[in-house]
Amino acid sequence: MAIQKFVNHSMLKPVALLFLLFLPLLGYSASEAMDIDLTKSWAGIASIIIFVFAYALVICEETIHLRKSKPVMVAAGIIWFLVAIAYSQIGDTEQLEEMFGHNLLEFSELFLFLLAAMTYINTMEERGIFNLLRVWLVSQGFGLRKIFWITGLLAFCISPLADNLTTALLLSTVILTVAPDKPKFAAIACINIVVAANAGGAFSPFGDITTLMVWQYGALDFQQFFALVLPAIVNWIIPATIMSWSVPNIQPESMNETAKLEHGALVVVALFILTIVMAVLSHNLLGMPPVLGMMTGLGLLKIFGYYLQKRGEPNNEGHEYAGVDDGPGLTLEEANHQPYDMYRNLEKAEWDTLMFFYGIIMCVGGLGAFGYLAMGSELVYGGLGDTNANILVGVASAIVDNIPVMFAVLEMGPVMNEGQWLLVTLTAGVGGSMLSIGSAAGVAVMGQARGIYTFFEHLKWTWAIALGYAASIAVHMWINADKFQVM
Repeated sequence: MAIQKFVNHSMLKPVALLFLLFLPLLGYSASEAMDIDLTKSWAGIASIIIFVFAYALVICEETIHLRKSKPVMVAAGIIWFLVAIAYSQIGDTEQLEEMFGHNLLEFSELFLFLLAAMTYINTMEERGIFNLLRVWLVSQGFGLRKIFWITGLLAFCISPLADNLTTALLLSTVILTVAPDKPKFAAIACINIVVAANAGGAFSPFGDITTLMVWQYGALDFQQFFALVLPAIVNWIIPATIMSWSVPNIQPESMNETAKLEHGALVVVALFILTIVMAVLSHNLLGMPPVLGMMTGLGLLKIFGYYLQKRGEPNNEGHEYAGVDDGPGLTLEEANHQPYDMYRNLEKAEWDTLMFFYGIIMCVGGLGAFGYLAMGSELVYGGLGDTNANILVGVASAIVDNIPVMFAVLEMGPVMNEGQWLLVTLTAGVGGSMLSIGSAAGVAVMGQARGIYTFFEHLKWTWAIALGYAASIAVHMWINADKFQVM
C-alpha cells in the first residue's frame, strides 16, 4: 500500500527490557497441544531465546534498517524445526502436523482478508478519494482548534472502515499541510489523530488487526462489536478535550487547491461496501470465514479494473501526499500514462507487514506447541482473573505490540463471557494509544511527521490518554454490565 510505505514497526531499545516482563502473554498454541509440556526442554528454552532475539531485532528496526518481517520469518522456521525434533523424540508427529496446519490456516485467512482490504484502499487512493478529502480540509479556512476537532472526528469515523493506520496517515498529512510552520500544534494534533483512529478502530472488525482477529476467531459476532461505540468515544473525547486547551484558536494561512475524482471512484467505494457486506453475511449467515466474501469482492474489483483498462484509463499516481513509489525506471509522468493495471494496486500492499504477520503467528504458535500456552494462561488469567488480565493486555499492547498479545489471548482460549471478550477487544485496540510505539498508527505517523510527532511529544500526554483508557473501561463495564453475566 502506497500510503503505508512510512510504516516502521520500530520501538525504542529500552522497551526490549520491558518486553521480557510480558513474555508469558506471548506463548500460545493450537488447542490440540494443551496437554503437552515441553517448556523445560532444551528445544523449548532455545525457541524462547530465538524468539526474544528476533523480536529485539524488530524493536530496533529503525536503527539497524532491517525490515521487521525478516527476523521473525527466519525465527519461525527455526522454532518449528525445533518443535519437529522435540515431537519426534516423543513419537507424536501426527499432532505436530495438525498444529502446524492450524497455525498456517490462521495466517492464510488473515493474509487473504488483509490483501483484499489493502487493494481496495489502494484503489480508492489511486482514484482520488482520499486526495479529495485532504484538499477539502486544507482549503476551508478553519481555525487551528476547529481543525484539531475535525481531524480527530474524521479519524474516529473513517478508521472503522479504512483501518486506523491508513486513516492516521491521511489526516496527519492534512495537519502537516495546514500548519507546516506550527510544529507544536502539529504534534498535539497528530497525537489526537492517533488516539481517535485507534479508538474508532476498536469497535469494528475492519478497524484494526486485533478486532479482525477476534471476529475471525469467532469470539464475537459482527454486531456485538458495536457495544464498544460509547466506550470508544469516551476513550477519545477525554484526552482530546484535555489537549484541546493547549491548541491556540488562531487562523492558519489559507490555501487554494483543487482535486477531482478519477473515473469510477464512486464505483470502487460501492464495491468496497458490497465486499464488506458479503464478508459479514458469509460469516454470520453461512458460517463461512469472512475471507470468502473479501476475496469474492476482490474478484469484482479486478473485473472493474479490466473495464477501466479497456476504457483506456491511465494509472493515476500523482497524489503528492501519498509518497507513491512509481517503480524502477518510471518517472511520475510516465507512470501516469501507463495502461491501467489493477495489479499495481495489489503490488502496493504492505508486503513486509503481511510477512511479519506470518512470522509472528508461526513463531508464537511454535512456542505454544512446547506448552507455553498453559504457562501463560495460568500466570495471567488464572492468577489475575479475567478483568485484571484483560486490562493488562492493553498495557502490554502499548509496550510490546497488540498483535502478538492478542494472538496469545485468542490461542490461550480463556473461557470468558461476552463482556470480557469485548473488554479485551477494547483494551488491545486502544491501549496502544498510551505510547506512540504502541500501535501501527502511531509508529506510521512518527515516520510521516518525523521530528514533529515523536515518542517524547506523545509521552507528555500519556497521562491524559491513560485517563481516557481507564474511563473507557469503566464505561464499558457500566453500560455493558449485563454482558458480563452471560456465558
